[in-house]
Amino acid sequence: MNGRRIKALAQVTKQAHVFVLDRVTGKPVWPIEERPVPAGNVPGEWYSPTQPFPSKPPAFDQQGATDKDLIDFTPELKAEAAKILAEYKSGPLYTPPVLLGSPEGAKGTLLVPGTNGGADWGGAAFDKETGVLYVPSAHMPTVIALGKSLHPESTLPFVKQAVPWPFGPQGLPDPFKPPYSRLVAIDLNQGTILWSVANGDGLRNHPAFKGLNLPPLGTPGRLAALVTKNFVFMGEGSDSGVGLPPGGTYGGKMFRAFDKKTGAIVWEMELPAGTSGAPMTYMHNGKQYIVVAISGRQFPGELIALALP
Repeated sequence: MNGRRIKALAQVTKQAHVFVLDRVTGKPVWPIEERPVPAGNVPGEWYSPTQPFPSKPPAFDQQGATDKDLIDFTPELKAEAAKILAEYKSGPLYTPPVLLGSPEGAKGTLLVPGTNGGADWGGAAFDKETGVLYVPSAHMPTVIALGKSLHPESTLPFVKQAVPWPFGPQGLPDPFKPPYSRLVAIDLNQGTILWSVANGDGLRNHPAFKGLNLPPLGTPGRLAALVTKNFVFMGEGSDSGVGLPPGGTYGGKMFRAFDKKTGAIVWEMELPAGTSGAPMTYMHNGKQYIVVAISGRQFPGELIALALP
């Protein structure tokens, strides 16, 4: 920072923000701005007129929901996605939840990123040699809504309601543009994004994309990364976990090494199940090992150890 090395703390969030603070003083490394955000109209609720936004680095995934964010690979997909979006309240980040049954008539508020992130329990991996932060991000919107509690002992005027998952056209994970998961390299010396790549092919062979020559779309799932001297190791997440929607399109069995300078895939291997924990590495008798936890809806938890011959 300004030609001087400092000790810092970088906090990634489910909202796709990175807040960077001086680790000694707690002061923001780059200004954190209080910006106006939408207010709701639920009776008895108080809404903060502003919320904190870091001026750097930029958001590492989609924030909020607009027509420009809708999947548009074909006019038909765009039209179907727009029809789905119209059923919900949508807007910028911090758009508050709706009250079900209110005059707005919406099924709920589309929260993007959703309660699974953006960043999630996997956090991020930091390269102390270069000052680069590697952030796995899951593109998983959710719907939030309030309503009357049905519990006879509840004294709360309104509680969070269970609402259907916002699937996209023709059964796609959501109505927005892929990638459905990504790995993002952020230079914390400059507060800039160096590169962002999709994590896996995802649904490239989905019937909705027939005839389209699409790049990797990313496999949606909860992710965690490990950075080493040359690589970033990351899987595709597990198909099991609280908060994941029904269906088998989440998580994947591939485990990869990305070139940490470019994001290019330099090695990949299919494991017996999806990754359900953060990878770790250690040395033993002069050999380096990579170990990762795997599990799935049809596969019990297991540790897999990898090493070069």
